[in-house]
Amino acid sequence: MRKMWCITSITAQYRERMYNLLDLYARKYNDHYPVLCVDEKSKQLLEDVRKPIALKPGSPEKYDGEYKRLGTQNIFVAVEPMAGKRYIKVTDQRKKTDFAQYIKELVYLYPNAKKIQLVTDNLNIHFKNSFYETFNEKEAKNILNKIKFHYTPKHGSWLNMAEIEINMMGKECLDRRIGQKEILKNEIATWVKQRNKERIKINWTFTKKKADEKLSKYYVA
Repeated sequence: MRKMWCITSITAQYRERMYNLLDLYARKYNDHYPVLCVDEKSKQLLEDVRKPIALKPGSPEKYDGEYKRLGTQNIFVAVEPMAGKRYIKVTDQRKKTDFAQYIKELVYLYPNAKKIQLVTDNLNIHFKNSFYETFNEKEAKNILNKIKFHYTPKHGSWLNMAEIEINMMGKECLDRRIGQKEILKNEIATWVKQRNKERIKINWTFTKKKADEKLSKYYVA
């Protein structure tokens, strides 16, 4: 949570949103009200111009400095930290319609949920109008009735646990050149399948009490 230490002042709105999320993370697991943290990451497709030198004992795989740019892909990431589940989708773009379609797919994965507690940041695509611009009014309302949005404070994206999952994905899955969309999708799908099989959870330990102890000197009215 290194971004937290860039804070210079914490307004009443910042504190209210922070407390809301910390209360949400402190709740006991309830599959009728699952907590899903959502965020995005871009990945540039890079193709090697020359074939890499293969991995050898005691010597890592070596890449030439020259490569070809083949565009950028968006990666939507949703993680249910208390259940050890994640759902990741690669898309060509990151527009309002892409986000709305992705959340619709998530909603269908939780048919027994009374209300999905959706944690996200304040990016312009993360609001209700994305659904009304993508679906007809009835379908948009049906999807939104299954969701309760919980927004991070501005400049408080460190409170979104999806960032932790994205960092792990970057280190364990994407930390190399990938030149084709299908390869990117397959690599991510394999990584997700293994993590879901192992039910890898996120152990969030930052509480309201710790927030007050560490951050109260930055609180402003």
